[in-house]
Amino acid sequence: MGELREPLRELIECGLPQALEVMGERWSFMILRASFNGLKHFEEFLTELGIARNILSNRLAKLVEHGILKREPCADDRRKIEYRLTEKGFDLLPAMVALRQWGQKYGGERVVEDPVLVDERDRLPIGPVSILAHDGRILGPQDLWLVRPANLGKRADGSIATPASALTTGDVVDLAAKKASIAR
Repeated sequence: MGELREPLRELIECGLPQALEVMGERWSFMILRASFNGLKHFEEFLTELGIARNILSNRLAKLVEHGILKREPCADDRRKIEYRLTEKGFDLLPAMVALRQWGQKYGGERVVEDPVLVDERDRLPIGPVSILAHDGRILGPQDLWLVRPANLGKRADGSIATPASALTTGDVVDLAAKKASIAR
């Protein structure tokens, strides 16, 4: 990944240790998955996940504390509480899907996906979660480099790159055309 290395001993210099501090155990991920599946009430989580009451209470409190879930009174019964995903929680969806796909590919036993995760429009299975460049190119490990902030956009040959327009949800990237243009 280039001539630079991340400061591996500095836990605050990287987002990964911070993410693991919040999400780094099984039940947090299982609660998050249940939230993505529409569960909102303590008793639903308890029943569906088969988790101990004290562990569920602890994990929900931690997810709320870190802004991944928010506690809100139910609209129809103000005495009941709902746990709803925040924007910060929804931003974990790509990581959750990537971990799911990894588990399906490398799990000890063959994982049969039922139901299948599909895109809403075409109802076909989603593709593998990928690392995308600013212009939509799919990147592999050999394409990743670390640079200092002052060197952003400075290519190896000395030229300066300009950012492409950012991709947004629902954008379609013609991967074959991208690969062809790079090969030229």
